[in-house]
Amino acid sequence: MSSGKSPSNSPFGALEKLRDQLPAGTPAAKPIAPEPKGPARAVVRLERKQRRGKEVTVVEKLGLKQTELEQWCKQLKQAMGCGGSIEGDAIVLQGDLRARLPDALTKLGVRSVTVSG
Repeated sequence: MSSGKSPSNSPFGALEKLRDQLPAGTPAAKPIAPEPKGPARAVVRLERKQRRGKEVTVVEKLGLKQTELEQWCKQLKQAMGCGGSIEGDAIVLQGDLRARLPDALTKLGVRSVTVSG
């Protein structure tokens, strides 16, 4: 089973000794993570009218296609831990999320988030 050669008799043994003489290589470049592309702006506002006194946070002016809007709604609902839906071209999330929502939108790639009262 053994070939009868010891590691010192190996043809690669001499190469192993030369390894320390090799110059250090260039360090691997870290890949730059691309910024998430998203809409240029979003408007976040609180709404109570015609909702039987319940508060909802509306995210408007995203300018996304319907399929993208559905994906964003799902991601925001998961991030905020709330329910929500799409009404027209706006995302409606249950509860007052004006304090937490701008950070989540920025992470999704929105460059400018406006919060109105």
